[in-house]
Amino acid sequence: MAVKKSENSNKEQSKQKRLKSQKRGGASQLLIIVLGLLFVAGAVLIYFYILRGVYGRVGADELLPDSKVVRNAVYGETAKIGILYSQYTENMLEPGSTWLNDNITSWRQFLGTAKLNYDIITDSTIELGQHFNYNLLIMPGSRSLSDREMIQLKKYIDQGGSLFATSGTGSYSDDGKWRGWEFFKEVYGLRFSKEISNIDITKIHTLRGGLPITANIPTGYPLKVATWDRPIAVEVKDPRTTQVSFWYNYRLEEGLVREGIKKTAGIVYGTYGKGRFVWMGFEINSIIGIQEDYIYFDRLFNNSINWLTYKPVAFVKDWPSSYDAAAVLAPSIGDNAGNLNNLLSVLKSENVGATFFVSPEKAKMNSALIKTAAGYGDIAALVDVGYLASINDTINKLDEYELQKEKLSSAKKDIEAITNKKVVGCLPYYGLFDQNTLKALAESGYKYVVTDSLTDRSVPRPIIRGDKRLISITKTARDDYEVIRDFGLTLPEFQLYTYQEDVDRLLFEGGLYVFKMHTEYQCKPENVGVVKELIRDMKRKKIWVTTFAEVEKWYARKNYVELRVEQRSDRRIVVTVSNPGVENINGMIVDINLNVSAKNLALSTELIGTKPAKYEYNNETNIIYLFLDDLKPGESRTYFIDYDRPST
Repeated sequence: MAVKKSENSNKEQSKQKRLKSQKRGGASQLLIIVLGLLFVAGAVLIYFYILRGVYGRVGADELLPDSKVVRNAVYGETAKIGILYSQYTENMLEPGSTWLNDNITSWRQFLGTAKLNYDIITDSTIELGQHFNYNLLIMPGSRSLSDREMIQLKKYIDQGGSLFATSGTGSYSDDGKWRGWEFFKEVYGLRFSKEISNIDITKIHTLRGGLPITANIPTGYPLKVATWDRPIAVEVKDPRTTQVSFWYNYRLEEGLVREGIKKTAGIVYGTYGKGRFVWMGFEINSIIGIQEDYIYFDRLFNNSINWLTYKPVAFVKDWPSSYDAAAVLAPSIGDNAGNLNNLLSVLKSENVGATFFVSPEKAKMNSALIKTAAGYGDIAALVDVGYLASINDTINKLDEYELQKEKLSSAKKDIEAITNKKVVGCLPYYGLFDQNTLKALAESGYKYVVTDSLTDRSVPRPIIRGDKRLISITKTARDDYEVIRDFGLTLPEFQLYTYQEDVDRLLFEGGLYVFKMHTEYQCKPENVGVVKELIRDMKRKKIWVTTFAEVEKWYARKNYVELRVEQRSDRRIVVTVSNPGVENINGMIVDINLNVSAKNLALSTELIGTKPAKYEYNNETNIIYLFLDDLKPGESRTYFIDYDRPST
């Protein structure tokens, strides 16, 4: 009996041990599962924060790749760009002509250089509606299109597609009969003006500044375009379309400047329905000239592609704050020097400055007047460095380097002795200079030179000579010699209208209006009132009325800004701003065109301790204005700009 009780007791104890062991095992397994889940959750959380750190705002639904991502990873991303090889257009050409094929080849080379995938498509691709697979259609010289193509193209752009076209799109039917400019009017918002004459081999085509597709191209840059294809000039008639350039050359062509610019657009961009377009009135293989022409057209091409494919574009504004252009009053003190007092009264009443040019000889003869003028702006040297009739003059020549340097150094020293102010600018007496002049200017401590010769922009051009920098400023408008002396416009209202035409042209370009005047003409009592009215007009038009010395200081900082923009995701871009110069940069504005609608913007920095920047966002233009201050020499800042996309 005792033995049975002992056995039962042992069995009970063994059972209890097994139960305890099972409970401990179950608890351990549960603990392992819980810890495992915590580790997984932690890993997902870390993964999520890494994604947010790199790509910005990422939703939970975006953590796992979808079928599109997997398909692109396995097979590679399919082409998004289609280039139309229009057989209908080719049928219109002379037998054996390679015009269209050569044109297509140029587009393939440009896209290949930009490392963009593309397909060559045919008229039937569009007629059958298969072009909707592409984000961007390129139509090089597609003058002849079928009615079905026209309908499909309108539908494509209206529903959100992008179009890059040249020449007279669809102006002929598929059987080569004239159709007219209906497509231009409806889709592009344009009115045909004229074909450009091919009497001249090339034609100057001036580009505006401050636009997303002319970003990082000098404002007022004159592209040289061959006229063998008879380029087209148009007039913008719809506010959804923006004029980028013009064929009108105010220096050579007659007529009203405003009208000439308005009716000779050669490049435009805009919207139609939900889609976008860029149109050029010439073929891309018509660009000829020096290396810079090809460099800047390449930028124009890439900017156009970026805008059409909704990629961000960034550039530094040409002028400070909210100014759209700049202007400098530049009187030269010659005969009747006393008339300068009339201008000084205007400057005082309007609270603006000017840059006064004077030769050392005239400065000594009118020392009291020059001292007074120095209080109204900066004094610059007017120096005779030799005579050239034009930049192509092969008979005359400027002085040798040593003589030029002696004259420039002496003039600077003499004028500074009179004014007790630094002289940093120079105007060659006959308006032209050479490489010896630039070297002598740099060695003598000048910071800018003004020239009457034609240059390739309507903004200052940076020039580097060794470790020294200076800027070249061209005469961008008609002066009083031309308006009063040559044109014979003695009535103030006619003078004002002529000057305002040039002001409006430079405002349209976004450039620098240089108003050269002389004491024997514009500074006379009967003419100086025009200057006052012009100053007030420029102020109303948000033009920065300043001096050449201030322009030089601004460009000395602006030219040192290095800028890079990168799109990390659909909701984040990264902007890096660097200052490789030797001076602090303040008051600089960077325009960042997001190219898409955005809301809930937030700006952060890549590194803790980076100085934050102020910014403003324009909902209508999708442009972010980034305001930079105290960017020290050698400093680089990286900013993250995050945003949400509005639901469509």
